[in-house]
Amino acid sequence: MRVFAVAQNTFRESVRDKVLYVLLFFAVATIFGSKAIGWISIGQDIKVMKDICLAAVLLFGVLIAIFVGTTLVHKEIDKRTLYTILARPMRRYEFILGKYAGLSALLGLVTALMTGAAALYILALGGSVDLVFFQAALLIYWELLLVTAFAILLSSLTSPILGAMIVFSIFVIGNGTRILADLPQQFDDITGRRVLELLYYVLPNFSNFNILREAANGVAVSGAYVAWAMLYGTIYAAFLLAAASVAFERKDV
Repeated sequence: MRVFAVAQNTFRESVRDKVLYVLLFFAVATIFGSKAIGWISIGQDIKVMKDICLAAVLLFGVLIAIFVGTTLVHKEIDKRTLYTILARPMRRYEFILGKYAGLSALLGLVTALMTGAAALYILALGGSVDLVFFQAALLIYWELLLVTAFAILLSSLTSPILGAMIVFSIFVIGNGTRILADLPQQFDDITGRRVLELLYYVLPNFSNFNILREAANGVAVSGAYVAWAMLYGTIYAAFLLAAASVAFERKDV
């Protein structure tokens, strides 16, 4: 119940955040503006629209997770409301889990709204929306959950600005980690190759959640792969939340 109370309060506070509505405005503008870009590709406009719409859901979802998530703990400290919360019979890890649950609920609502708007827009323009489109949206949400866990961890360790920069950098690098594993033979004798390979296994592989191309082209994706990607994200996020709880436990507030 204590975790639920923090989650509920976090959800309400996040809904009032002006940054959320600014990002949602640009997300909706991108979704409805995808038709103009689709006109460039003759006969491929629906495919281009699907790709752009899902990419918009991902990009603006990540921005919401970063800008809102990295300020969650700092806001409580800055407003001195954290002292009142921790003075009650609440453990610090419960506070972290509550913050994560509240922001996850917000991202779930935002993802569902943006996906629904994109699907209705595509259908209104004569396109079709199949199962893989919603599978892609589901994996986008799971990717956002992982980004949120990083944001919560950095919120417990550093300032919001630095935390946002680090999380966004991890997101960008995590989408290109396969490059670290597929290095050309010229790197075989270089000591740094082992370091790069280690980074491949340590950093999150966000490309596991990326089935935007399959969704745009209507290529079926097995339910087993979707379940495996969700399991991967869940385990990684759980590890990050455990680290965030330990870091917040040691934080002098």
